[in-house]
Amino acid sequence: MALLGVECGGLSLRNPILSASGTFGHGLEMQHFAPPRTLGGLVSKTVTLKPRPGNPHPRIAETEAGLLNSIGLENRGIEAYLRDVLPAMAGADCAVVTNIGGEKVEDFAELARILDERSEVDAIEVNLSCPNVQGGKLPFSTDPRVAQSVIASVRATTRKPIFAKLSPNVTDIGEIAKACEAAGADAVTAVNTLLGMSVDWRTGAPGINTVMGGYSGIAIKPVALRCAWQCVRAVKIPVIGCGGIGKASDVLEFLVVGCAAVEVGTSCFSDPSNIARLAGEIEALLDARGIADVRSLIGSLRVPGAPAAACAPTLAGAK
Repeated sequence: MALLGVECGGLSLRNPILSASGTFGHGLEMQHFAPPRTLGGLVSKTVTLKPRPGNPHPRIAETEAGLLNSIGLENRGIEAYLRDVLPAMAGADCAVVTNIGGEKVEDFAELARILDERSEVDAIEVNLSCPNVQGGKLPFSTDPRVAQSVIASVRATTRKPIFAKLSPNVTDIGEIAKACEAAGADAVTAVNTLLGMSVDWRTGAPGINTVMGGYSGIAIKPVALRCAWQCVRAVKIPVIGCGGIGKASDVLEFLVVGCAAVEVGTSCFSDPSNIARLAGEIEALLDARGIADVRSLIGSLRVPGAPAAACAPTLAGAK
């Protein structure tokens, strides 16, 4: 049987599959569909310092090939997360990653400081797509200098591994990734949702209240793959692929372009048990090809015209 364990950003994962933030609850809500022991890790919904009610409804709209959402980071705040969620996570049989968000740099730093003291948390994922109230509501993810300042502030307040979650809605995602690496990120997650919209031509109404929102699902996989590959080429830290992943072959495609692990999100809405089956399906695919270790696929993309050494696989996402 093929080995599925990987190393990613300071974490040892039993397999390269994590849940994506915002798609699988805060903690163990989905354990009856997908036991934690079937996953490499669980990533929480974004947690903020204070409770947030989220955006007005409608804030989710189904499209031809995915979902459009503008939830507005609805959550009960860090105090409720510490009180009601984390104690149960101590028994989770997988890595626990807490995704954090804020409106200013200081918010991220304070959240990281608080979580640094919690043994239940194995790593912190920084949601750089949050709107920056100090910079005219633009996301922290759109400017390398701003993204760097956020990650640096988090690095200064925690010893835990830091994953910087990046937006695809930028001109050069590689530059953002490099800025996060320079600030002390242990890995980058590529990517968050694409910016999109939907409309009902009969009524003239937009699909969601905010008109524009985050587009996710199978249709964005080619864009997410491109972004992940650009990040792999730009940084030496591991890259976690995210976007449009629903099948075992999707997971392996992200590994081939150089990702050390992946996050599975929108596909969990239509079948929340699917993510639990992926590891077994990956193992079957590798066994059928005579591949003994999933890590041998990482970075094995055959780039036309590139020297053979440039296409050689690298173990555990190390580049």
